[in-house]
Amino acid sequence: MLNGKSVLITGGTGSFGRMFTKLIFNRFPQIKRLVILSRDEQKHYQMAMDFPEIKYPAIRYFVGDVREESRLVSAFEGIDVIIHAAAMKHVHIAEYNPMECVKTNILGAENVINAALKCGVKKVVALSTDKAAAPINLYGATKLASDKLFIAANNIRGKRDVTFSVVRYGNVMGSNGSVMPFFLKKRKEGVIPITDKRMTRFNISLEDGCEMVFFAIENAWGGEIFVPKIPSYKVVDVATAIAPNCIQKEIGIRPGEKLHEEMITSSDSYNTYDIGKYYVILPQQPIFDINTYTNYFNAKIVEPGFSYDSATNDRWETVESLRSLVKKFVDPEFQ
Repeated sequence: MLNGKSVLITGGTGSFGRMFTKLIFNRFPQIKRLVILSRDEQKHYQMAMDFPEIKYPAIRYFVGDVREESRLVSAFEGIDVIIHAAAMKHVHIAEYNPMECVKTNILGAENVINAALKCGVKKVVALSTDKAAAPINLYGATKLASDKLFIAANNIRGKRDVTFSVVRYGNVMGSNGSVMPFFLKKRKEGVIPITDKRMTRFNISLEDGCEMVFFAIENAWGGEIFVPKIPSYKVVDVATAIAPNCIQKEIGIRPGEKLHEEMITSSDSYNTYDIGKYYVILPQQPIFDINTYTNYFNAKIVEPGFSYDSATNDRWETVESLRSLVKKFVDPEFQ
């Protein structure tokens, strides 16, 4: 699929980019070029320690910001596939610095689209978040706007052989700023801060998030939002799994935070299909024939009013399964 291709990851020095890079080199040893684009010079340096150019001659480290379209045009020259992972993602920081979030997540998305169209890129897959469904915080609102931009980009491609699609998933185990590493650190203090003991979240591993992107690269027709079928967890169960002997102190929900997360709203249900391992939300005006698409993927439309919510999910992690996941994906030394 990617052997002989040139691939670029925006925000490539983050948790997703590092894992995706590892999987690419394991699966596609004949990849022509893998460009890691990030504005963080220090993270470039750190990533190059794990993926040195002398061992991985296809890799390139490209310092750049998605806010600057001209820099993206330089980076995208000769690229076949783009994975857009760059984002400002911390909810409370976005609430306090709203325009910075808008510049990166919305204007940056538009820059990626424009540069991809100018450079003859073939496939663009953008990473989204459960917070983009019925958003109540600025981060979620900017990612919803970003999703809409990537979906609509298929309408302005003209005769170019390019497709734009989106993958949307929930909290990633062990990613930067996620709850599991935070609780591991806090358990040394004897008190685990819980925003609200009723809180639930979706849960996915970095590997499964990467698998979604590989699926979208290979299968997207243009304009889809792919959503995984994944379990939920209760935040109190995560705290219990990681620090069973610690006090759980409720501190209140932070600005812009939801009690539960959605990935598919009831309003989305009229365009949502079950394709087996994933759900897919199709655009209201797709660039392809719906019947052809559904026949190809054996897709079944969901029930009207269906929603995919972390509180009403039919799959749940337990305290025991969470302990196993922490050891497997977050801290191998966890006891």
